[in-house]
Amino acid sequence: MSATTTKHSAAHATNATVTTPMGRMTALARAEMTLLGRNKGTLFAALFVPLVLPFSVQQASKEMDLAEAGLTTGTLVLPAAVGFSLLFAVYSALVGVFVVRREELVLKRLRTGELRDVEILSGSAMPAVLSGLVQSLLLAAGCFVLLDLSAPSAPHLAVLGLLLGLVMCAALAAVTASFTRTGESAQVTPLPFMFVSMLGSGVVVPLEVLPDRLASFCELLPLTPVITLVRGGWTGDLSAYEALGAVATAVAWTVVAVFAVRRWFRWEPRH
Repeated sequence: MSATTTKHSAAHATNATVTTPMGRMTALARAEMTLLGRNKGTLFAALFVPLVLPFSVQQASKEMDLAEAGLTTGTLVLPAAVGFSLLFAVYSALVGVFVVRREELVLKRLRTGELRDVEILSGSAMPAVLSGLVQSLLLAAGCFVLLDLSAPSAPHLAVLGLLLGLVMCAALAAVTASFTRTGESAQVTPLPFMFVSMLGSGVVVPLEVLPDRLASFCELLPLTPVITLVRGGWTGDLSAYEALGAVATAVAWTVVAVFAVRRWFRWEPRH
């Protein structure tokens, strides 16, 4: 009787301690959200800056011949707003998160527990990704109301573009963090990708107004397919071939980023 009771208690204890990957990532995400809320500088850059920058794009649109490119102020500003959210709320914020957690030995300690590597990175990225998602939706609603934007002609393309952008920017942030030494340098290392994306991926200047050769080159940049899909979701002028090309480009960059993370991501401080 005693042996049976002991076995039952052991089995009950074992079942009580069983965790799932989603549960572990959610717990890590809650902890990361608490830490993120204490970093006022990161919160400002992630939440406030993307809300302000679209107004500068709106002002710049007055100097462009959007009608000739088949665009309106709304179809220029909305993808730009999404792009700013991805760059600031997801990519730039996560570079700092990964680097600081690594330098504080948080990532190293997490690896000694149940969490797998992919769970650690995914759980740490979850607050920033959710922030970028909510912010993009709010900005889209704001553009819809303030800029008299019509309903999207192909909403599935816009949703697909946003989801691909969230995953890709999180993966690229981990890649950038791999080559970033300190938390201070994490404020600088994301800038090249951010500037290139803002200027060449159609965030500020749509590809339709660029010379053909330059536009063809810019189509291969990581963030370009995301902006193309979001804009095409509203205008409805994106052909199936163009949509598939944009999806393939985004997936290719994501796969390359994931490979780079598996190959070069560092879990201990760089010396």
